[in-house]
Order: sequence, then C-alpha cells, then structure tokens
Amino acid sequence: MKSDVDKLLKKHQELTHSDMQKVISHVQRRAGDWIINTLMIEGCSAPFKFKRKDKYRNLKGARVNLTYYPGIETVSGFELDVMNVVRVRIA
Repeated sequence: MKSDVDKLLKKHQELTHSDMQKVISHVQRRAGDWIINTLMIEGCSAPFKFKRKDKYRNLKGARVNLTYYPGIETVSGFELDVMNVVRVRIA
C-alpha cells in the first residue's frame, strides 16, 4: 500500500519530499485571515512557507518531514527563492 507522500509525488512531478529536516527558525505572522508560517531548515538558505487558518505549534528545534515545491517571491524588486510547503509532519 502506498503512503500519502508517495501518492502526492507520483501525481505531482514538481513536488519534493525531505525527511528528518531540522528546523532552526519558525516565524508566524498574520496576513488577513491567514497565519503565514516561515521555516528555516538547517543547511538550506531558502525559506519554507505555508499558510494556516490558526496558529501552529512552535517547530523550532524539531525534526520535520516536508513535501514542497520551489517558487520565486519578489520582495522590494529582488527575486528570492522560496519553498512552498504542501505538507509538514513532525518526524
């Protein structure tokens, strides 16, 4: 039986899955009705972002499994690489 991650990866070729990633920073901020969560992962310079309706528990120092796809965000005229998280689970 295939796991949910395997099904997602097979259906969406652009997705990437990473296991046991250590969170070194977790910031939550309100944007309208949503809470924007930004994770910084050890060994990676790109931020991992996801939205939730409610605040999420603090993940700083935790090991997580992430399913994400790369994206580009423009801030003050500069293009930055970001990872848009589809699925986050505490490992």
